[in-house]
Amino acid sequence: MSTPHATSAMRAVVFAYHNVGARCLRVLLAQGMRVELVVTHPDDPSENLWFERVADVAAEHGIPVMLVDQGLDEQQVARVRALQPDYLFSFYFRRMLPSAVLQAPRVAALNMHGSLLPRYRGRVPVNWAVLHGERETGATLHLMVDKPDAGDIVAQQAVPILPDDTAREVFDKVTVAAELALWQVLPRLLRGDVPRLPNRLDQGSYFGGRKPEDGRIDWNQPASRVYNLIRAVAPPYPGAFFETGGRRLIVARARPAAPALAAALDPLAAPGPHLCSGALLARCGDGGVLHLQQVWDSAQPGLPLELQRIAQLVPNPS
Repeated sequence: MSTPHATSAMRAVVFAYHNVGARCLRVLLAQGMRVELVVTHPDDPSENLWFERVADVAAEHGIPVMLVDQGLDEQQVARVRALQPDYLFSFYFRRMLPSAVLQAPRVAALNMHGSLLPRYRGRVPVNWAVLHGERETGATLHLMVDKPDAGDIVAQQAVPILPDDTAREVFDKVTVAAELALWQVLPRLLRGDVPRLPNRLDQGSYFGGRKPEDGRIDWNQPASRVYNLIRAVAPPYPGAFFETGGRRLIVARARPAAPALAAALDPLAAPGPHLCSGALLARCGDGGVLHLQQVWDSAQPGLPLELQRIAQLVPNPS
């Protein structure tokens, strides 16, 4: 792609969704990028829409919006190409873009990914990072190529993952990281100058998507692994769960049990949840104990169960 002279405002087409999409679109506009078209997804009535709508941000600024569900059809591809933008940006857009679209911008096609590439390429990188007990993640702006998350790195911003952070809390940090990374590099992009650092895929990792059923808890696992799972899929994600008394219970919030509370649990208690000292505790495979501070019935998500109801469901409380 050629580099134009920065004699007028750079023009862009933005593919965006979710909070990262909304915030990064605002950054582009704040620094003077001329956004000709915003491409986003229609709302999914089956999804918990806890995030900002990109379409609303576009409407605030009078930017045309094109809705894409499964993928771009030929007419939509032609519409993007006809705009002849200088840049194409993808901010948490949920579909792979075809080569014909990636080749449309005169300067570059850039994507914002929610990890420190080359680590955690692929789907739901924040959830995977929390699941694996990482202490740091971030956001990476990179060039788009046909292979996902594989192009050269343009900008990065790291954020910490604290021991008790849930995926939602980390995602909020990554949203800010994406905003900062874009804000810092955008003056160069507006001059047609795109920094490039190698994205060394052989030093990274790739992960696919996750399904709600992946949140099933195996109490025979070490406490740290169970706790990471709970944090990684805590609401607004589907939640880690176990089944007891014929019900599926979602662990909405947990912590490693305080030493005095953990000591109250019978050392011979089997792996799994137990009521003890007025608390719901869970013994794990390595002997570690978690305090399940808030539990929901999957049939009534968002409504914490009282201990009296839990006592009817948890067998053989100690």
